[in-house]
Amino acid sequence: MDNNIFKKVSLFFILSLFTLSCATIEPVQNSDGSDKLTVDKIERPIPYPIDVPEAYRNAVEKGTRTAEGSPGENYWQNTGTYNLSAEIDPESHMLYGASTVTYSNNSPDDLDVIVVEIAQNLHKEGTPKIEITEITGGKDVSLIKVNGEELEPITMMQRWTQNRSGYIINGTSIYIFPENSLEAGGTMDFEFEWSFEIPQQGASGRMGRSRDNLYFIGYWYPHIAVYDDVYGWMDDSFLGNAEFYHKFSDYTLTVTMPREWLVMGTGEFLNPDETLSERTLTRYREAGDSDEIVVIADFDELSDATRSSDSGKLTWKFQSENIRDVAFSATLQSRWEGARTPVGDLTGDGETDYTRIHSFYRETAPLWSEQANYAMHSISFLSDYINLPYPWPHMTSVEGAEIIGGGMEFPMMTIIGDYNNAGAVRLYGVTAHELAHMWYPMILSTNERRYTWIDEGYTVFHTNEANIDFFPDRFDHYDVFAGYLQIAGTDLEGEMMRWSDFHYPGPAYGVASYPKPASVLIALRGILGNDLFKEVHHELVERWKYKHPYPWDIFNTIEDVSGRDLSWFWRAWYYETWALNQSISDVYEDGTETVIVIQDLGDVPMPVHLEITLENGEVVREIISEEYWLMGHRTKEFRIELPSKAVKVEIDPDNNFPDINANNRVWN
Repeated sequence: MDNNIFKKVSLFFILSLFTLSCATIEPVQNSDGSDKLTVDKIERPIPYPIDVPEAYRNAVEKGTRTAEGSPGENYWQNTGTYNLSAEIDPESHMLYGASTVTYSNNSPDDLDVIVVEIAQNLHKEGTPKIEITEITGGKDVSLIKVNGEELEPITMMQRWTQNRSGYIINGTSIYIFPENSLEAGGTMDFEFEWSFEIPQQGASGRMGRSRDNLYFIGYWYPHIAVYDDVYGWMDDSFLGNAEFYHKFSDYTLTVTMPREWLVMGTGEFLNPDETLSERTLTRYREAGDSDEIVVIADFDELSDATRSSDSGKLTWKFQSENIRDVAFSATLQSRWEGARTPVGDLTGDGETDYTRIHSFYRETAPLWSEQANYAMHSISFLSDYINLPYPWPHMTSVEGAEIIGGGMEFPMMTIIGDYNNAGAVRLYGVTAHELAHMWYPMILSTNERRYTWIDEGYTVFHTNEANIDFFPDRFDHYDVFAGYLQIAGTDLEGEMMRWSDFHYPGPAYGVASYPKPASVLIALRGILGNDLFKEVHHELVERWKYKHPYPWDIFNTIEDVSGRDLSWFWRAWYYETWALNQSISDVYEDGTETVIVIQDLGDVPMPVHLEITLENGEVVREIISEEYWLMGHRTKEFRIELPSKAVKVEIDPDNNFPDINANNRVWN
């Protein structure tokens, strides 16, 4: 820095401090005539405006997004058309894949580089990882073609000094530099061939193999990354923790396996008549029209559940449109159960539509005998609650003990542990959770790698609603709050808006991603009321279905629909690690008035929901606005004339807000 400039800046800073220190701050009056606190009298942190990145503000200026939280008139997103083929050798556990991809650049930008994610490189030695990971060699990419021309690997120096076309593999990304840029509005064709050894617990337990009788394959093909209107290319490395951000594309998928294996994958199952035996095919068709569970292939029928084949192999075909990703399962000793479940009026013709439910599980998972029923309830309930019917031809759950303990979601597919030790209630919960992900992030395609709290927070919230509906006497809000309150307001906690892979070691990532954002949604509902919250909730889905919302789109949509300025709410809950702690410190009579003294001991400003029980049996409810706390106060004397003596006063009797101390909220 130039020394003269430094002196001028320093002098200005010193004079500014002197001016501020000598200033007299006059009291400002509230609307009721009382004085607001002066700066030196403020008793608590007051939320200041949230941080909105310049990249997002630029998107609003360009008209791709709006300040009201809707996609703008210039909104765009890039898409792809994938033809994928996979074959697994069960002897070596090798997967051999090939694909052709047509990538459409709907952006206004010419693209000199194309970024492709290869998540399997997490399992390559030397690739950055957050935790201990099985080393299988990662993905061997043997062919990359662009518009029919084969590319060779190059170094960054060759790219810089010679402007050579080619590709560079760096961690879990491939950077492809084509001979010519992909112009705005244009398309580019790609071909890939690759292979990898399937890990036992791949992608940190999100895919893999188990007991030589099960494969669940996800994150397995070269996937062109998201290029969006806010940040451009999404090339953050996959480190094994924070998940994924995918564009919407159309897919055809073929999977070749030895004849005895049953395969199910993302998309419409195109050739059941070419792969299933007559008995299995008959039951498969029956299940598609049945409201009761049908055993499509039982444990003792699996050896002849598929058609015979001269080659000893069968190829299974699937097709899907406008989805984020593709996964598939191959099972050798799993019972196959199926049925249909209603999802509402998907097509708008006034008739109830249905989707297929599939459940694959092994004899070692007896609790799974009810899993298909759990899935049926979850899909039907969530279609109604979210007000968006499940849009796809099937939802398949695969028991995958030894690959995963919890569950992992993909479009139309999920893998879940056996839950033998956790029990049936927990198995229902994880089923509802993974299936709730079909909306977040499979329909509202959020950036999970940076903002895990969006898809996981909404999903935990939806899971709790499904739990309450299925087990009405067993679950309430505290089942969500408890996970957050265990570290709320402590040094272990991290801000929800912190990028997901950069949380402090320990519980910070999990709490900020799962129970805290779900708790905050419950609190938001407590503020807005059930009806307005549902309106907001449904409008967010309607605006951003099959698009890419960022956090500020969510905040802006909620404010736009509710008509409320909630900037204080976003700052206090999402950007800080403040805690809520409202207390009743005293109740007494002053003439004809009852005085309730409320202390706000935490730093999160929230309205106070009071329930006053009277000696005559009446119950009075009052709400004290958060505005009083936003003025800098910590203590409020609430005065009210009552027809009878107060015998009990309680804050938040409906348990809408995650308060860290339930013991100081009741006076009696």
